[in-house]
Amino acid sequence: MRTTSANSMASLCHALPKPLFHGLAPFDGRRGIAGDREPPWFVLRHSNMTITVSPRRIAMAVLAIIALSATYLIGATRAVGTGVTTSTRAATISSTQPAAYPVSGSPGINVGGRAKVAGTPDTLRLDLSVVASATSVSEALASANRSASAVQKSLLGSGVQKKDLQTSGLNIAPEYDYSNNSLPRLKGYQVTESISARLRDLGRAGDAIGKAVSAGGNAIRVNGISLDLEDTGALVSSARDKAFADAKAKAEQYARAAGRSLGDVISISEDVTTPSPIPMPYGLDAASAKGMASVPIEAGSQDVSVSVTVLFEMR
Repeated sequence: MRTTSANSMASLCHALPKPLFHGLAPFDGRRGIAGDREPPWFVLRHSNMTITVSPRRIAMAVLAIIALSATYLIGATRAVGTGVTTSTRAATISSTQPAAYPVSGSPGINVGGRAKVAGTPDTLRLDLSVVASATSVSEALASANRSASAVQKSLLGSGVQKKDLQTSGLNIAPEYDYSNNSLPRLKGYQVTESISARLRDLGRAGDAIGKAVSAGGNAIRVNGISLDLEDTGALVSSARDKAFADAKAKAEQYARAAGRSLGDVISISEDVTTPSPIPMPYGLDAASAKGMASVPIEAGSQDVSVSVTVLFEMR
């Protein structure tokens, strides 16, 4: 049995590279070393070094080489599998990203348009007040009420609608006498009633204001008037049409320059600007009432503007 194994080991050693195992020779079992239970079967001599090789050591070395090779192959297989999984996930994520353009895939062109339409003010806002003083609050209030009623009656008679006439304020304050450098002395009370009205017939507005001032007598105060453009529906509609046409003309020009054609409208946004009342302070009192009827009211014009932003498809 040992002779057969010895011959096999000798063949294995002769098959190994010569430079590494130079001097490998079979060891005679009959010349064993004392005290060894398992004497080596071969002796490896190289220069001044002698290595004894037993079957157990060779088997352990072969098993170690096999274990290292298996570990390396398993690690390489896992690395390749992980790389494939990562690539698959990356491809899945990129395929679910939203499109940068509309569903049709056509790029768009975003343009703005603007239009301004002039209109004539159709309403005059009148702000006036009556002031009355008396030694008591009740007397001052009664006097102010009489003057305010006369002014309101005059305005209604001049064609002002009741819905356009409003009592806009009431103030009651004490009055003091500061003469002779003495301590303030209460001398009575002052009542102020404010009235606002909308005059929609501008051709009769000047005459209506003059009559209202005359009706109020010395108690009247004209705080100011303003011109307003309230009926802006038709003007805004016209401005919208012109603003959109302006935006479309720009978009068509850009499309032609790019060698493309204009597609459908994707979105529209707008900004409408209507005029604010234009104040025209008069600051008139009863002393100026006589000339009020002859003062003409010039309405002038006010602008309504519309700005639009339109997103078109390009084909």
